[in-house]
Amino acid sequence: MRLHDYLEYYAQVQPDVTFCEFVEPNSTQTMSYAEANSRANQMARAMLDQGLQFGDRFTYLSRNSTDMILMFYAAAKMGAIPIPLNYRLAPREWSYIINDSEATLLIADAEYIDSIQGIHNELEHIKHYVAVGGGNNSDQWIDHESWITQNNDANLNLRINEENQLYQMYTSGTTGLPKGAMISHRSIDNNLGMLRRLLGLGRENERMLTVMPLYHAGGAVLSMAGVSEGATMVLHKDFDPTATIDSMANDGITMGLLVPAMIQACLVEVPDIAERKFPNLAIMCYGASPIAEETLRQAIKVFDCDFVQVFGMTETSAVATALLPDDHQKALAGNPELLLSAGRQVLGTEIKIFDEHGVEVSRGTIGEIAIRGPQVMMGYWHLDEATTKSIKDGWMFTGDAATMDKDGYIYIQDRIKDMIVSGGENIYPREIENALFEHPDIADVAAIGVPSEKWGESILAFVVPRDGASLTTEQLIEFCRERLAGFKVPRQFEFIDLLPRNASGKVLKKELREPYWQGIDRRVG
Repeated sequence: MRLHDYLEYYAQVQPDVTFCEFVEPNSTQTMSYAEANSRANQMARAMLDQGLQFGDRFTYLSRNSTDMILMFYAAAKMGAIPIPLNYRLAPREWSYIINDSEATLLIADAEYIDSIQGIHNELEHIKHYVAVGGGNNSDQWIDHESWITQNNDANLNLRINEENQLYQMYTSGTTGLPKGAMISHRSIDNNLGMLRRLLGLGRENERMLTVMPLYHAGGAVLSMAGVSEGATMVLHKDFDPTATIDSMANDGITMGLLVPAMIQACLVEVPDIAERKFPNLAIMCYGASPIAEETLRQAIKVFDCDFVQVFGMTETSAVATALLPDDHQKALAGNPELLLSAGRQVLGTEIKIFDEHGVEVSRGTIGEIAIRGPQVMMGYWHLDEATTKSIKDGWMFTGDAATMDKDGYIYIQDRIKDMIVSGGENIYPREIENALFEHPDIADVAAIGVPSEKWGESILAFVVPRDGASLTTEQLIEFCRERLAGFKVPRQFEFIDLLPRNASGKVLKKELREPYWQGIDRRVG
């Protein structure tokens, strides 16, 4: 099955059912399945008219919107490859991804046009610029609305098959340079089937709340899962705790997806949340970063619905394991250790734990999680060596260290790679270290993740100043802001004389982390 087959099917059999309710402050816009399919067709034809061909890449930079969802379906219909950009990145980070992907078309919301103009001369392949929402007077930018609506809205019926690439999402690598994970129609379709089963999608009047960003695999793929069942998406432009709770209480929401930082924000920042009722809410899905046990217990009590935890990565489309509602109930009934688990493999997926030599370890022994299943990516764009290193005999090696118990539950212990997960965002220390090394008064630096009740993990940077240099936390925060996305900027610094290193010169980050993680049972999302 191809992604757009679902949209075209439901546009035919339930044309008047609401495809999406898009929620902004003070306004809500509604679009039916028939209208959504027609607009996706117009968007696909606009791309063809602009010269995009099968396999060409384009980038999309925007906060959540109905058109951003439809962008995936429009591209699927005509065979181009979308690269959704994280709007929270710094312009220099956009520039790298745009150039690496060899994108020839850039679609950007009006609020980002000035920033794009600032890196315009760095973009090597972009031939066409499309502005969403107006606000630009430059002849260089095409108006998005007129670009779309001038086209025929009939289905294209092009020869696209399920083995073709559907999209490309960038995930940071240990070198600090993002890698483009190539995901096929087949991988997504298989993951959608897994999600439909574990979330019980297909309830009467299914209404899915989406407040996660659509540039993120979780937000995008869970939305696609809703469309694959003909559900209505209630899509928010941004996450706001009060608006999220109001929506769950008043908009007939049956299923929601929140990262733990969002759950925590709702519990803390909505003063009357304990008195609110969520009459239609059947299931809450969470994942992407650690969650405190007490936060989860409070959330289960407040929302009074089934909970599902999911674990996966961009390279596995979205989901590979799940802690199901029955598991949560077992945990609350006397097996609390289950709340520290990432669950067991989802349907059609294999999970094993391997040692450093590629040999499966015994139950209860720490090793690296490897995932095999039809949702695994095609590979990394233009990075054959990285692909070969990550995928071996069909097994996707995740870089996460974990144990598996006798019943098949996964317990993630630490990170083989040093990635920090903060508020659902993947952050690699090397990116932060590279930025700080640009400071003339820094001799050495190492960044780690430390526990954060609000974000799961926050960033702590250890800095060795050069002789005679005087550095302050405030100075370094400002320095990083000029070079990194806001969520990658450390707010905590420790100034030390020497970093611990082994005989080969590698920083011993385990020693740096250990004092902060003592007493914490689960050390990664």
